[in-house]
Amino acid sequence: MAEQFDVAVIGAGAAGMMAAAVAGQRGRRVVLIDHAEHLAEKIRISGGGRCNFTNLQASPANYLSDNPHFCRSALSRYTPRDFLDLIERHGVRWHEKHKGQLFCDDSAQQIIDLLVAECAAGGVAWRRPCRVGEVAQDEAGFSLETSLGRIEVASLVVATGGLSIPKIGATDFGFRLAKQFDLPLVPPRAALVPLTVAAADWAPFAELSGVSLEVEVSGGSGKRRGHFREDLLFTHRGLSGPAILQISSFWSPGEAITLNLAPDTDLAEALLAAKPGNKQQLQNALAQWLPRRLAEHWAAASGYAGRPLADMPDRALRELAQRLNAWQLVPAGSEGYRKAEVTAGGVDTRALDQKTMMAKAVPGLYFVGEVMDVTGWLGGYNFQWAWASAYSAGMAA
Repeated sequence: MAEQFDVAVIGAGAAGMMAAAVAGQRGRRVVLIDHAEHLAEKIRISGGGRCNFTNLQASPANYLSDNPHFCRSALSRYTPRDFLDLIERHGVRWHEKHKGQLFCDDSAQQIIDLLVAECAAGGVAWRRPCRVGEVAQDEAGFSLETSLGRIEVASLVVATGGLSIPKIGATDFGFRLAKQFDLPLVPPRAALVPLTVAAADWAPFAELSGVSLEVEVSGGSGKRRGHFREDLLFTHRGLSGPAILQISSFWSPGEAITLNLAPDTDLAEALLAAKPGNKQQLQNALAQWLPRRLAEHWAAASGYAGRPLADMPDRALRELAQRLNAWQLVPAGSEGYRKAEVTAGGVDTRALDQKTMMAKAVPGLYFVGEVMDVTGWLGGYNFQWAWASAYSAGMAA
């Protein structure tokens, strides 16, 4: 005998638990299904274990999509203030770091516990660990063959996320289900991810692994062009840190990114002004604006390491300054899904209703969160999309 529910939600992460809780608290009979042994691992490890659960500045401008206006409706209906009201009702203490990023004072586990409690308030039934096999549609809704038996529902909410961090359970289930129902996909790709440089090209820089500094970074093209001021981290294989994670969402293979390593200083002007009579060696002069290891590297690369600033040709100073204020490099690739915080691309939102998240051609089938082609910036924006899209679907399913 099949179990009967009004709504099944597949995927018990941020968006899935939120959608289940909202639908359940509307009086729907909801079952929440997840294949993982451990609940909501992506929440638990986020924000260094404190969960950057939203951003006060969240607006449509902070999201990438082939259909950029799609996210407007959901973001306006469920705002960062709405989620703050929820966590404050549960007594979760929080703080703002910078640029509107909000974190738990104590632990990301508090967000998981809150969502579980909200599901309990909605009478949500849990089936986990439970794997979903065949999904079929009929006149009454959907039939799901699972490892715990058949489940029949009127509405199905897909909250299975993307391909990021497979070691904690990420799969392509949502993409496969979309294809089954002939819904278009925007090709998925790793986003918010460190970038790598070809080993031969990076060899001179590998010794800088661990060096960090604030930079300006830009990349991408046309409407999909990004510009950020964030921290950069040199690694053995390339570049990481918030600056690189941000620009990775805009970058496409073969394109260059541009880094300003001294964003507050016109280095050509500063070096030429400091030159007359200056016996300071080039690397020591550069260390006024750059971390010392980086200053020494660029001085050596210029061929003038150890030379007094006063003895350097103006042309050489201008060329060095240009490279530092606008360093262009072409990444070979990224660290991929294993280190990507999110998956860009996914279910094409042009096939979904922006107010309900339902597939226009498949009544009763909804997609929420990362599985669809809406990708937020680094800094709590993707969690806000999870809450907002889930609220919209939970109110409609």
